[in-house]
Amino acid sequence: MDEPQKIIESLLERIAALEQRVASLQEENRLLREPLEQQQRTSARQAAPFRRCESKKVSESEKKRPGRKPGHPGARRSVPEHVDQEIEEPLCGCPNCGGPVSECRPVEQFIEEIPPVRPRVVRLVTWEGHCPQCGEVHSTHPLQTSRGRGAAKVQLGPRALPTATALNKPFGLSMRKTCQVLDKWLGLKFSPGGLSQAMDRVADRLADQYDALQQDIRGAPATFADETSGWVGGPRWWLWTFTAANETLFHVDKSRGAAVVQQILGDDYPGVWVSDCFSTYDPPDCRKHKCIAHHLRAIGEAKKLPGHADSAYLKQWTLLFKVVIVFHRLAIEGKMDMVSLVERRPQGS
Repeated sequence: MDEPQKIIESLLERIAALEQRVASLQEENRLLREPLEQQQRTSARQAAPFRRCESKKVSESEKKRPGRKPGHPGARRSVPEHVDQEIEEPLCGCPNCGGPVSECRPVEQFIEEIPPVRPRVVRLVTWEGHCPQCGEVHSTHPLQTSRGRGAAKVQLGPRALPTATALNKPFGLSMRKTCQVLDKWLGLKFSPGGLSQAMDRVADRLADQYDALQQDIRGAPATFADETSGWVGGPRWWLWTFTAANETLFHVDKSRGAAVVQQILGDDYPGVWVSDCFSTYDPPDCRKHKCIAHHLRAIGEAKKLPGHADSAYLKQWTLLFKVVIVFHRLAIEGKMDMVSLVERRPQGS
């Protein structure tokens, strides 16, 4: 074979290798572009931020039948424990033609109704004076929620104020909507600004209970934490939650840093700190456990990368986490003694 022929064959081999490389890169590019294009299409759809991911939707054939399982105990309204009023409506004749009716029998019902609500107004007069030894003194009454006077002398009572607080905090109504409910349904007129100030006074009165709750969290055997962004007169605020077995502590802060965790947990937390993989939760010097759901989600994202769909390494981690979940459920149901299982494990495992 002469020299030109060798050069031609060498170039042909190189061209073939380059074509194979181009095909491989095109396939890799396609695999990377598909999720991006899918994300762009999803974001352009109506209600995109709240749509359920297509891959997580359950097919029609796999959907469970709505309602509870067959054979479940019947559900109905229970008979009230007390009766405030008894009414009997006799059937003296046919309501249509007025003729006689035979074989009459009673039909008993219990009707639960909300009574008409009218605010119970108490005019409270307390006295104040001067004590030669103590100075200014005043009498008090359990119904008092503050010592406001003048323009502030009309106040919510010790039952109305917790009701307003519950509407605004646990049930999440805005100040204005809380005022509307108090006005239209309970006949209590309040301005959003006045209600906001009342909430501040409630917070001051609950400060000791909040501190006691924080001490309970610091002594809990396990604490779960998370944070989410919020709006407090402006952006860049954070709502933190710290949950133990029997209590949850909420904390609002402008920081998302580890200093908040240190402030809530203290310097020597004795329990297990459970969180996601956010770096803020790494500095505390205590035993830690990362949320398994976040690990499984990260593994799922890794499997979408080119060449990782059948990764044996990722499959082993998935299997491990799923086994841990099954063991935990069996332990909760009393079908497995996790302590005995750990004690029986092979040495060195």
